[in-house]
Amino acid sequence: MDRAAGDTRPFAGFERLLALRYLRARRREGFISVISIFSFLGIMLGVATLIVVMAVMNGFRTELLNKILGFSGHATIVSEDREPIANFKPIADRLSLIPGVTSIIPFVEGQALATSSVTSSFVLVHGVTEADLKQLKGLQNDKLITAFKDPNAIDEVPTLDGFDKAEGIIIGRGLADRHLLGPGSTLTIISPEGPDTIMGNAPRIRDFTVVGVFEAGMVQYDDGMIYMPLPDAQEYFVSESGVSAIELMIDRPEEIDSYLPAIIDAVGPGYSILTWKGRNQTFFTALAVERNVMFFILALIILVAAFNVISGMIMLVKDKAHDIAILRTMGATRASIQRVFFMTGATIGVLGTVAGVILGVIFAINIDRIQDGVEAVFGTRVFPKEIYFLTQLPADIDPVQTGWVAVMALVLSFTATLYPSWRAARLDPVEALRYE
Repeated sequence: MDRAAGDTRPFAGFERLLALRYLRARRREGFISVISIFSFLGIMLGVATLIVVMAVMNGFRTELLNKILGFSGHATIVSEDREPIANFKPIADRLSLIPGVTSIIPFVEGQALATSSVTSSFVLVHGVTEADLKQLKGLQNDKLITAFKDPNAIDEVPTLDGFDKAEGIIIGRGLADRHLLGPGSTLTIISPEGPDTIMGNAPRIRDFTVVGVFEAGMVQYDDGMIYMPLPDAQEYFVSESGVSAIELMIDRPEEIDSYLPAIIDAVGPGYSILTWKGRNQTFFTALAVERNVMFFILALIILVAAFNVISGMIMLVKDKAHDIAILRTMGATRASIQRVFFMTGATIGVLGTVAGVILGVIFAINIDRIQDGVEAVFGTRVFPKEIYFLTQLPADIDPVQTGWVAVMALVLSFTATLYPSWRAARLDPVEALRYE
């Protein structure tokens, strides 16, 4: 023991041996062991919860961004007087010459009331061409059903070919379920803006055949969006040969602001440009604030666990005062004693952090299955789509963010051991052994 105590190399073998021994409590040290276990569990649960919540918040932003950009343009040009744009073709041609612009979608838009024998609901009607409809990525998935193919043919891929000539509409899954409709069914659409009469504008009422049903996974599109061939929409909403607006998509949506000068030059005066960031700024700002607040709130769990480490280590130092005094008389330095107790507390933090990262990543990866299990056990919906806009609980694990969570937990854990280990190193062996 004299030789080991005299070995003052940092983190020498005898220091690691003592640190490991102090982690294993004896019978009379059971209370200290309980505090250590709770400290370990607190750090583990805090890290895991923080990783899961951050993954879900990231998933929310990613999914909502993909859904929004998959159904609406990155920039929208409308006339300042909100009148139909009659000369949209020359404007579209000039916009297509801008480097980075991937597509131009002129469309007619109008609000209407959709009625059936089952119920009525307010909808937003988009009139687009078949070619432009195919460019909406949010529409093209394996859940699309159209009347242009045999619905029982598994080997055939749903197609939108023939949409322009179908004289029908494509509706969202939520709207179809609410009205009990499918391809071949009839839906009545009522527009408040109809032809002029001596009594004013008369509502326009027309029956449309449902030729397709899409499912975007976002409630505001699935429950209230209808796509109609552009000529039919122009006739129905009395816009003659004009369009309500022009949407354009670019290859780098996050950099839409850098495209604005070129877009302004291309469209000329008399038009307003609405970007996807401007339309959804309030929503994404609120989401970012909520994510930051949740991060700080849940980080307090790790901080509380760190305080448990401090209290447990202080009690361990007081209990081991006799052992510390003997080690000092045998030649152990103050730095050596401090390292022993630092490793004891740091081990709790490291093990808790590693276990928390593993638990959090596993939970986030399997969050859909866990959600289904909880809903099956309690018989309630954990993730109502009417509130959260999405039909599934998303999770997007950011490795960098997860790494920072682990680093933060380790820093708090290591910091929590500094004061108790310093107190152990400052212990006077004479005072500790006086009454022995």
